[in-house]
Amino acid sequence: MDYQACRNLAVLFFDQAKALADRPFLWAKHDGAYQPLTWAEVDRRVRALSRGLRALGLEPGDRVMLVAENRPEWLIADLAVIAAGGITVPAYVTNTIDDHVYILDNASAKAAIVSTAKLAARVLPAAMRAPTVRFAVTMEEAKAPADATGHAVDIHRWDEVLTKGAAMPDDVDEVAGRRQRNDVACLIYTSGTGGNPKGVMLSHRAILTNCMGAHGVIERLGVSDNVFLSFLPLSHSYEHTAGQFFPISIGAQIYYAEGADTLSANFIEAKATIVTAVPRLYEVLHGRILKGVERASPLKQKLFYKALELGTKRYKDPSSLTLGERLIDAVLERLVRQKVRERFGGRVKAFVSGGAPLNVEIGTFFTALGLRVLQGYGQTEASPVITCNTSERIKIHTVGPPLKGVTVKIAEDGEILVQGDLLMNGYWGEPEATANTLKDGWLHTGDIGHFDEDGYLLITDRKKDIIVNSGGDNVSPARVEGFITLQPEITQAMVFGDKRPHLVGLIVPDAEWLKGWAATQNKPADFAQLASDPALHAVLSDVMKKVNAGLSQLEKVRYFMIASEPFTTDNGMMTPTMKIRRHKIKATYGQRLEALYERG
Repeated sequence: MDYQACRNLAVLFFDQAKALADRPFLWAKHDGAYQPLTWAEVDRRVRALSRGLRALGLEPGDRVMLVAENRPEWLIADLAVIAAGGITVPAYVTNTIDDHVYILDNASAKAAIVSTAKLAARVLPAAMRAPTVRFAVTMEEAKAPADATGHAVDIHRWDEVLTKGAAMPDDVDEVAGRRQRNDVACLIYTSGTGGNPKGVMLSHRAILTNCMGAHGVIERLGVSDNVFLSFLPLSHSYEHTAGQFFPISIGAQIYYAEGADTLSANFIEAKATIVTAVPRLYEVLHGRILKGVERASPLKQKLFYKALELGTKRYKDPSSLTLGERLIDAVLERLVRQKVRERFGGRVKAFVSGGAPLNVEIGTFFTALGLRVLQGYGQTEASPVITCNTSERIKIHTVGPPLKGVTVKIAEDGEILVQGDLLMNGYWGEPEATANTLKDGWLHTGDIGHFDEDGYLLITDRKKDIIVNSGGDNVSPARVEGFITLQPEITQAMVFGDKRPHLVGLIVPDAEWLKGWAATQNKPADFAQLASDPALHAVLSDVMKKVNAGLSQLEKVRYFMIASEPFTTDNGMMTPTMKIRRHKIKATYGQRLEALYERG
């Protein structure tokens, strides 16, 4: 694949579909079993929908908001919009009506495409309130609520648009071929961890360059006959590039996971070779594996922990294993590690972690169990991957070297700066914000880091998130929070302490652990009721003492409080990619966290 010669993302797909034709491409569940769509069938639907959208009035440069769970129709809609010369505006399925109104209005969108009736109940009222929206396409039968206010929006069924487009002359190759590499392909809104999201303009060039870099990361693992399991939101740039366009570029198959509850079964069914995920997933899987070991026989427990011990030792220094340990390790490869790999389908070449920092202990845990974890780093503004570990040499505490075609340097104040064709065209309608972020061709990431002796990048923290205490010392909140959430009793945490003498924290107990503890106390496992329970606070105080024992004096959490509910996307305290929204959490708990300083 010559990524640099490819004109645009639609041409990339059409060329692959022509070459791969009747091979399976997209897999989704129907009647309880995965069923495939071939490249040729997806090609046919993309062409029909693209012509149908143009018949409805879509013109080059028009923005179309796309709201759907991960499914074949997501990819088909995305490519159809792009092939028509439009710009896709992905939006999260967790968005409220007001969130949708903001994006539609900010992007001056002409249309919206939505999957289910449930999602349409939020998208259609928003479309009516956004003055530029002219029509909507729904994959299921859906109508705007009778009490919705605003202007009239034409609502069309997906199947009808496909049928209409299929009857039109096939000029899609000609229309799609007019788009140039520097044209905007999609407008992806940042998750808003620090305020209102901004629309990031990503060009065909930027995403193709990122695919080229990803190709280099997995090249030695083999780029043919790959299978991806897609479960991160496709509305996020990470999955949009790494879980959709990169698989297209290497002719891979994509399985769409049904949901978080069925992920374990989907791993086995898909037999994925490449899995892209955020650290939160690895934390959850880490907990599930350990809980499974607790229920195993004493012999199996002993074998598991021996495999973990020797695997960790081998990762840190392969030459440190004695001859006897190497023999034992080889046996444990078959008795333990192979069984762990089978839980993920048995064919995984690599887990790729991005979107947030991966705890080193979690990464080492999976590596020791024979599952290759490649931690990377990126931002939506870089479409999104900037660096990533490669299979030749994995250093879990780093995010790896820059991808092919990417230049990274460290500014005098430690900020990470990025240059290359992967960079965004700018923020939609925000020239001042663009100028503050793109300076002299360099993306100012807002992250702090440095390179090690091998050219691997280490991320210290977000520049704006670094806590500067009253003594002028810098503290990384992400590092402290990572240590806290390693404890089995705690699932989420946020530390607080800017311009203060020490840190205080907000912690969320693990739901399953809390249920068990509450049962021993004959109390209801209710977060809101237990948040102020003295007995629970005493137990978690002991847990926090263990955490503090491993932290420096500056990092120790002096006091803490228990959250009255978990951080979720529904309450706005987490982004859809499982990063905490500090400003939202502070808005809810800030005064009570400040009150902790009154203890002295």
